[in-house]
Parts: sequence; C-alpha cells; structure tokens
Amino acid sequence: MIYTKSGREVLEGRYVRKSAETGRLHWLSDIFGPRHSHGHAPGPQALMSEQEPNETIHPHFHGTAQFQLFPAGSGTIGRKNDPLQSLMVQFKDHHTAYGPLVSGPNGMTFFSLRVFTGDSHPVYLTEPDYRDKLKPSKRRNWLTPRLELSSPSFMQHRKDASWESLWDPATIDDEMNAQMLRLGAGQTVAGPDPKRAAGYYVFVVNGSMVQNNQDLALWSMTVVEPTEDAFEITAGDKGLEALVLEFPRDYE
Repeated sequence: MIYTKSGREVLEGRYVRKSAETGRLHWLSDIFGPRHSHGHAPGPQALMSEQEPNETIHPHFHGTAQFQLFPAGSGTIGRKNDPLQSLMVQFKDHHTAYGPLVSGPNGMTFFSLRVFTGDSHPVYLTEPDYRDKLKPSKRRNWLTPRLELSSPSFMQHRKDASWESLWDPATIDDEMNAQMLRLGAGQTVAGPDPKRAAGYYVFVVNGSMVQNNQDLALWSMTVVEPTEDAFEITAGDKGLEALVLEFPRDYE
C-alpha cells in the first residue's frame, strides 16, 4: 500500500500531553499508527513530538528501526552533547540505545518514522531489566550534519534532478539508504524500487510534492510499502526537496 499524510493534517492533529517521564508538556501528533506499540499491526508508524525548552529525554531504545528527523528548534544528543539543528537526520537500528535528547532554549521538534508498526515502545536504560530486552542488531546510531535547503527561486528553477546520499553508500552493507531529492517545478522522477528494501518514506522538507492531484507541502509524507511495483515523485509548482528514506529488511 501507499500511505500519505499532508503537513496540514499533521499540524491539525496536534494534542498536548504531560510527559510521564519528565512531567513537561509535549505537543504531539500521531501520524500513522499508534504512538507506541507492544505488538505488530498493519501499516507504518510515524509520530511528531514538540518539546518545551531545556527538557531531557533519557537514553532508551526501541524494538524497531527508525529514522528521526529534526526540522525545527535545536538541542543536543548523546553523552558528548552533539548539537542538533534543523535540518538533521538520525538513523538507528532496532534495539540500539540513543540519548539523552535535550531540547534547546526555543524547544525542539522531531519526527520518528518507522516503516511498520511493531514493538516500538521506549525501553529506558534506567529500567533494571533493560538488558533482558536487548536483541542482536547492527547497532547503528548515525546522525547527519546539518542539511542545507535551497533558496525558493533556485529550487523552483532547478534544471536537473539531484539525488544526494546522506551517508556514504560504501559504509552501508544492507538495504538502508537515505537521500535528499531536489527537483525543479513540475519535475517527475521514479522513486526507488519499493521491493529493494523494506519500504520507504518520502518526506517534504522544502517546496511541495504532488500526488493524486493533491499539493503536499512542508512536513507532508508518503510511505511506499514493498508490495508496490513502482512509485513516482513529482514536484509542485515551486519545486521540491524531500528526504527519501529506505529501511533495511532487518528492521526488528
């Protein structure tokens, strides 16, 4: 199947909840599937979280692989306080701990994208039995540098499609792949072969994407499952910059 959610729907779906871990307010949007799950269900799982300033989420892991995007605000991640800025992308394998995640003085927004709904609830390293829940994994916890977005005029008038790898393909020995796709106004390209990996997201970070006569602007996303034969990506009339994020088959 192909699943699509517009950025407008993502923002309209926000609700406020006090964090059980920190007691701070979070603005949340459950985009695909439940926010966290303990078992399998059809379809992908995607969520947005917006933190208050200077909040710490402690180190933890999930039972499913995920891409995490940081498109607004700032913060730090990890014991070395590596900076998080908009726009940066993280990939982590299943059962791979990361954190702490600390929001900056103006808060921080992040998206967690999973290609299927599985055992994704967070397991914190403060839990006494967390080691019993670990499983073998490649243990990748990769973070890109800050990604540059194009100026509106240059993006609109770009002549040729550009695919830019977020990590060196020579360092990847499975199906995981992450690219920035840049298109001029109205351009169309074939997306990756859906059957090559475990499925992928197309996430709009600049301009818009057209699908089924719908103009999908900032923070819109489409999930292409590996049951599909092909998928085309088309830019809107101002051009498009989108993250194309393919998941490894070893996703849990």
